[in-house]
Amino acid sequence: MSDLPRKAVTRTVKLAALPIGIAGRVTWGLGKRIGGKSAEIVARELQQRTAEQLFRTLGELKGGAMKFGQALSVFESALPEEVAGPYRAALTKLQEAAPPLPAATVHQVLADRLGADWRDLFEEFEDKPAAAASIGQVHRAVWHDGRQVAVKVQYPGAGEALLSDLKQLGRFAGLLGPLVPGMEIKPLIKELRDRVSEELDYELEAEAQRTHADAFVDDPDVVVPDVVHQGDQVLVTEWMDGTPLSEVIADGTEEERDRAGQLLARFLFSGPARTGLLHADPHPGNFRLIAGADGRMRLGVLDFGTVDRLPGGWPKPIGRSLRMTLDGDAEGVYGHLCAEGFVKESVELDPDAVLDYLKPIIEPAEAEEFTFTRPWLRGQAARIADPRSPAHQLGRQINLPPSYLLIHRVTLSTIGVLCQLGATVRLRDELDTWLPGFASAE
Repeated sequence: MSDLPRKAVTRTVKLAALPIGIAGRVTWGLGKRIGGKSAEIVARELQQRTAEQLFRTLGELKGGAMKFGQALSVFESALPEEVAGPYRAALTKLQEAAPPLPAATVHQVLADRLGADWRDLFEEFEDKPAAAASIGQVHRAVWHDGRQVAVKVQYPGAGEALLSDLKQLGRFAGLLGPLVPGMEIKPLIKELRDRVSEELDYELEAEAQRTHADAFVDDPDVVVPDVVHQGDQVLVTEWMDGTPLSEVIADGTEEERDRAGQLLARFLFSGPARTGLLHADPHPGNFRLIAGADGRMRLGVLDFGTVDRLPGGWPKPIGRSLRMTLDGDAEGVYGHLCAEGFVKESVELDPDAVLDYLKPIIEPAEAEEFTFTRPWLRGQAARIADPRSPAHQLGRQINLPPSYLLIHRVTLSTIGVLCQLGATVRLRDELDTWLPGFASAE
């Protein structure tokens, strides 16, 4: 494989095989049932085979298909355990690894983008990638001044592949629904399409990373590696060691998981206030837990390809609405939601019903400390997704203004990671410190 499979027809065939494969396995499962196997065993085998095909197809295609898989992996905490279990390991792999490009292809990209003498920029360069993601892979190297660096190389044809994949996945959204019951696939794909152009621009990513590195320099809790060099489709940054959050989720101690969760919440809410930017790709592969010489654990943050620009920090209406909800001010929070466009002028709702809808969701902000768990998140998802539930009926009438789309997804994604960690977090402390309008609704 010399580069990404770029031809639309080739990638479409591979993506189309996902729902076709599901249909085939359902038929296979029916045969197993007739042959005497129990429904439970057959279902488990079907889910495992589907997970394996999902990872293999999305991983091979990279591009938008793999990015779709990474987005799904963040939300697995909200799925019923009998569905989420078989997918968890396969989807988590997408956060850290994918089939790598051959060294010859990487060398050619570096020669094209950095010049024929690109090797003179490095004392050492490791051909084997240290990590592979949706649009590029990372190589460890030593810069010419002796610094340990990470070299991010964009896959040839990544832009064309991203747009092609997401266009095709949008067409298949209805068929892909069974892979993740209870999740709306089409809006997720649409949002990913809206962000691909920014993520392909390494100049924008370098600017966002420098901004964060400057804001968090010498911070006791958060580490952001600085940018060393930026070129077209190549980004060189300081190397950062540490334990990937996916490993902390799988094998971390309670202390490590709680610390990672607290720092993740702190970064989420403090970042916009300190940088005017919101890191908008909060999946576990983009974070590290770093143990310092003093024993203090810090959060390392990677990948600033997708950010939301919040020049004034978090919008004050979010903090005000959250405070009103906690205070039980039904009329106040309803009026505020109407003013911000969450309730359209043509819709009239019962303020008390709106308050009842919101209260369970903001439970983590009410307690002095809160333990995020998969069962808690699944309960929230089931309450809103069940068509028989009053919460489902009311939720369908609430609008999400375009300016809040990315904020909403980032917040939900972060909560998903906190639930994967099973972390006990003092969330209210972070809200009091960093969320405008929360400490006082005035």
